[in-house]
Amino acid sequence: MNEIKRLDWVDMAKGLSILLVVMLYATNGAGEAKGNVGALHYLIGYATPFRMPEFFLISGLFLANVINRPWAKFTDRRVVHYLYFYALWAIIHIVVKVGLATADPLTALEYLAWAVIQPYGVLWFIYVLALTGVAAKVLKELRVPHWAVLAVAGAASMAQIHTASYALDQFAEYFVFFYAGYAFAPWIFKLVGKAMSAPTAAIVGLALWALLNGYLVFTPGFVAEPGHFTMGLAETPAIRFALALIGSVALCVAAGMLSLVNWMGWLRFIGKRSLVIYVAFALPLTFSRLVLIKLDLISDTTLLTIITMLIAILLPLFGYWMIEKLGFGRFLFTRPTWATWLNDSKKTDHPIKYGTPAE
Repeated sequence: MNEIKRLDWVDMAKGLSILLVVMLYATNGAGEAKGNVGALHYLIGYATPFRMPEFFLISGLFLANVINRPWAKFTDRRVVHYLYFYALWAIIHIVVKVGLATADPLTALEYLAWAVIQPYGVLWFIYVLALTGVAAKVLKELRVPHWAVLAVAGAASMAQIHTASYALDQFAEYFVFFYAGYAFAPWIFKLVGKAMSAPTAAIVGLALWALLNGYLVFTPGFVAEPGHFTMGLAETPAIRFALALIGSVALCVAAGMLSLVNWMGWLRFIGKRSLVIYVAFALPLTFSRLVLIKLDLISDTTLLTIITMLIAILLPLFGYWMIEKLGFGRFLFTRPTWATWLNDSKKTDHPIKYGTPAE
C-alpha cells in the first residue's frame, strides 16, 4: 500500500471522527431545545462506544515518529502546539459566548481563570491530547513495556473515574486508546492495508462488527433522551471498553474502504481540516440553533440537527479558506513561529494538525 493511500485513509478516519463529534453536539442541542428525540439521536447512540476513543487512537498512530526526539523538541510539537490552540480558542469561546452574548464580563473572567485547570467545553480534547503526549513520553523514557501501560490504562478507563478534575477524568478514560494507537500502529496500518486489498472480506467483517455493536447498544435498557443516550448491555464497563477498541479499529478499516471510493473525497477534505472544525464549530452551532429557534422556522428536531450541523462544519471551513486567501488572521488556525519553544524551529508556521508524519 503506497504512502498516499495510507494517508488518505487516515484523513478519512479523521473526517468520520469530526462528523460524529459535531453530530453529537448538534443532536443533543437540538433535542434539548425542542424537548424531544430525533432520528440522529439513535445514530449518536450507536456511535457512543467508539466516537471519542477513535479520535484518540488516530491521534496516537504517528507518535512513534516523534517520541524519541529530545524533550524540548517533543514538547514544542506535542504539547505547546496543542496548548496554543487550546488557550487561543478558549479565550475566543468564553469572550463570545459568555462575555459578549450574556454581557457578563466578570463571569467571563472567572471562566478564563478556571480554563487553565479545567478544560473549557468541547476544547477539552486538545487539552487532554497534550497530557497524553507527555504521559506517553515519560513512560517511554522509563522503559515501561507496552503491555503494562495498556493493562493499567485499560483498567483506569473501565473504572470510570470521577474526580474534581475533568481533565484527569477524561485522561483516565481515553489515554489507553491514544496509547493503543501508538503501540499497535504497525498492526493497524497492516490490517487496513490488507482490508483495502481484499474489500469483500473487509466489508463482511465490518458488517459483523456493525451488527454486534448495534445489538449490544440497543439491547433492553437503552434510553434515548433529548440530551443523553443510555446504552443497553454496552453500558457495562468491560463491554463498552471492548466495543471502543474494536469500533476504533473498525472505523480505521471503514476509512480504508472509503478511501477507495472517488466520490468520497469530500470526507478526506474534511479530515485534513478536522481540528480547524473542532476548535471553531461550537460557535456557529450554538448561534445558528438559537437564531433558527427564535425565528421558529424549523419544528422537526432531526431537520434542525442536520441544518445546524452543516452550518457548524461549513462556516469554520469557509473562515479558514478566507483567512488563507486574505493572509490575515492566520494565527487562528496556524501556530505562529513566536509561539514555539525552539530557536531552531523552522521559519514556516505550524498549522493545526495532529497525528501526521509531519509531526
